[in-house]
Amino acid sequence: MPYASAVTAPNWISVARILLVPVCVVLLLAGGEDAVRLAAAVFAVAALSDFLDGYLARSRGSTTTFGAFVDPLADKLLVTCVLIALVEMGRLAAWVAMVIVAREFAVSGLRMIAASSEVISSARLGKWKTFVQMVAILALMLNTSNHTVNDVLVYAAVALTVVSAVQYFWAARGHLRGARGSA
Repeated sequence: MPYASAVTAPNWISVARILLVPVCVVLLLAGGEDAVRLAAAVFAVAALSDFLDGYLARSRGSTTTFGAFVDPLADKLLVTCVLIALVEMGRLAAWVAMVIVAREFAVSGLRMIAASSEVISSARLGKWKTFVQMVAILALMLNTSNHTVNDVLVYAAVALTVVSAVQYFWAARGHLRGARGSA
C-alpha cells in the first residue's frame, strides 16, 4: 500500500489524542467527582477520535508510516495512563492493568520484529479489544453503581486482550521464527 505524506488529518487527530492523555490523567487524579466526570468526557473524546482517525485514513487513502506508528502509540498511552490512574484511585485491580499493559508491550514488540518486512495491521479482534477496553475504562471512571456491569466489562476487556494477543502472535509466528533464526 502506498504511503502518503505524514501531514494528514488522521495523524493530527492521533497527535491530539496523545495531548489529551495528561489532561485526562490530571483530571482523574485531581479529586472530586466533577473532575472525574470531566476526565471521562475527555477520555470519551479521545477514544472516539481513535475510530475517527482510522475511518478518515482508510476512506481517504491517507495511510502513512507516521500514522501506523502514532495511532497505536496514542491508544497505548491513553489506555495505559488511565488504567494506572484507575489503579491509584482504587477503581481497578492492579492485575487487570498489568495484563492489559503487558499485552500492549508484547504486541508492540511483535510489531517491531515484523517492521523490517511489513506492517502488522490491527485485526478485527484487536479493534473490538480496544472498543471494550475504552467502554470498561469509561464505566470505571464514572464509577457506575452497577458493579456487575463494571465487572463484566473489565473481564470482557481482559479476555479480549489475551485472545487478541494470542491472535497477533499466531499470525506473526513466521516473523518470530525468522527473528529467532537471525538472533
